[in-house]
Amino acid sequence: MAENEQPQRQLALQKIYLKDASLEVPKAPEIFQRTWKPSVDVNLSTATTALEQAGYYQVALKVTVSAKLEEETAFIIEVEQAGLFLLTGFSEQELPQVLNTHCPQALFPYTREAVSELAQRGGFQQLLLQPVNFDALYREHLERQRSGAKETVQ
Repeated sequence: MAENEQPQRQLALQKIYLKDASLEVPKAPEIFQRTWKPSVDVNLSTATTALEQAGYYQVALKVTVSAKLEEETAFIIEVEQAGLFLLTGFSEQELPQVLNTHCPQALFPYTREAVSELAQRGGFQQLLLQPVNFDALYREHLERQRSGAKETVQ
């Protein structure tokens, strides 16, 4: 390889799997007798683990959805969708961005499907998670880190 050539970048999805899933309906069956106008709260996070074999990473996207009718919890759904990714040719500076944006983006459709299916199996109407801009979330995360570092230095 010539000195100025970049190594070929590769992001290959090796495996997608449901690592964990749960559904809680604490007020069943009474909750089904109420008018269904819930307030829904969605939280998501990612976790990355470098595996022993070079270039392999597990990325897990965890989503927690809670629906409430007034102050009573109608349901709580937790889904942790994971993937095994092979990443090669990325610099140390590029790697965190790829792991925190491209990989969760690949997992999100599977996560959305699992959440929707759990809601329906729990006796509720279909729940569609809205698309997520992982690039924007990663930029916000970096900004919070920078501002936190500035506050610590002062």
